Amino acid sequence: MNELRLAYYNLSPELLQGFRSVKEGLEKSPLGLPLVELIYLRISQINGCAFCLSKHSQSLRENQETGRRLAELAGWRVSSQFTLREKAALEWAEALTYVTMTHANDAVYLPLKEYFSDQEISDLTFAIALMNGMNRLAIGMRQ
Repeated sequence: MNELRLAYYNLSPELLQGFRSVKEGLEKSPLGLPLVELIYLRISQINGCAFCLSKHSQSLRENQETGRRLAELAGWRVSSQFTLREKAALEWAEALTYVTMTHANDAVYLPLKEYFSDQEISDLTFAIALMNGMNRLAIGMRQ
């Protein structure tokens, strides 16, 4: 079944507005939109959200992200295209996306302190939570 199951955006507009408010806050975050979009795209790859994959890869391309980095994102651990800061953020994103397996352990959390302020870690965690939530809405409702 690939038809839209429910138009959740029309049925629950006030709830969706909460998600939009988080998104708008993240657009002003000191993390920077390119990193936030990169995190969104990686989470969407993991969750298999076609709608979000298209949306966030397009946004990254519009903001001059290279095709090589987009192509190598799924293999970021072995790619030379990502900074240590980005790798720490991607590791955290994966740890929280797979939280039932990783339990967000200290080995993944503590390296963030080297590259991010406490506010940035908090913002990054909100970005990860938001995209996982949005992926679940889009996949669950077949957007």
